[in-house]
Formats: sequence, C-alpha cells, structure tokens
Amino acid sequence: MKILLVEDEPGVVSVVSRGLNEAGYTVSVAPDGNLGLQMATAGSYGLIILDVMLPGLNGIEVCRRLRADGLATPILMLTALGTTENIVMGLDSGADDYLVKPFKLQELEARVRSMFRRQGAPAPPPPPPEPVNELRLADLTLNLDTKQASRNGHSIALTATEYRLLEYLFKNPRRVLSRMEILEQVWGIDFNMNTKVVDVYINYLRKKLNKAGGPN
Repeated sequence: MKILLVEDEPGVVSVVSRGLNEAGYTVSVAPDGNLGLQMATAGSYGLIILDVMLPGLNGIEVCRRLRADGLATPILMLTALGTTENIVMGLDSGADDYLVKPFKLQELEARVRSMFRRQGAPAPPPPPPEPVNELRLADLTLNLDTKQASRNGHSIALTATEYRLLEYLFKNPRRVLSRMEILEQVWGIDFNMNTKVVDVYINYLRKKLNKAGGPN
C-alpha cells in the first residue's frame, strides 16, 4: 500500500518513512506543499500524510485544493498547532484525521492502520518472526539465546554447568564422547578434576530430563 508523506522536516521524514516501510507500506516523500500537491494529483496513493507548516503551499491549502479537484484519498494531517481552532481548520479543509506533533511512531502507525481499515484495504502482512536460535532433539528443546531447556513444553531448571553439558551433547549428536573430552570442553581444559564428576552431572541431567516425561 502506497503512502505519500508531505513533510519538510528531515528528522520526521526519516523516522516516519523508516517506520512505515518496516510496517510494510511503500512511502513516497514530498518536501514542500507544491510538490506534494503535484504528486498527490498525479499519483495513486492509498493515504496522504500531510504536514500543515510547509514551504510553498501550506498543508491546509494543499488539502483544500485536493478536495476541490475531487481527490477522495484519505488525508492524515500532521500539525504542531494543537489548539481546537487549528484542528477544526484542518478537518474543515478536508482532512480525515489529525495528529499533533510531537507524536510517537506507534500512534501514527495505529492511525494509518485505522484509516486503511475504513477503506476496506487489507492491512500489510506482519513482518516475519525473528528466527529462534534453538536446538531440538525429539521433544527436548534448548534455546541458545535464553539458555533455557524445555521438554514437552515444560521448562527444565538447569545450573550453568548442566546447561553447558547439555549444549555440548546437543552439538555432538551420534558421537561417542569420552569423559576426559567432556571434562575439558565443559569444565575447561585446565580444570584439574577427577573424571567421575562427569558421571555425577550426567546423572543430574538424566533425572531432570526424565522428570519432564517422555522416553529416557
């Protein structure tokens, strides 16, 4: 869905354009009222976001001329003048909605979605979810970002050492690992300890994992 942003403040243009582009809209920018009027008349936009204080023609005059030309495209007016008189003037000129500066990007996006819904236009698809950094084996999951283990949807509380041990085993499937190798990789190469500690922690892990249910 295409949006025309008529705005002369570079900071506002940057934030609004980036935010709406990330939300799935295509944004074209006009930095003054005259160009905004030309682009709105010549282009095909689903929404016009129009600042009031513009070089050349101000937003009120741009809106009036667009409506006088029969353009029915919804217009969201941006204004730093938040008095009732100014808001009424903007709406009377033909704007469909208004937003007072400064505003939060989330509020602008909500207004934009609402205006598109009024037209019956479908909302842009949500951005794809962030990929989850997980390791899986059957019903056992290990999240490498949160350092959390779960089985059958139930969280398993692990100590830091138990987590490192489980992660090392996860990353070495179908391999025979010696006690010394596990000791060096999980506890550290210079860790001087009897290899029996590996047996102890393997037993800890087995009890916790089996307690969550499922095959051993």
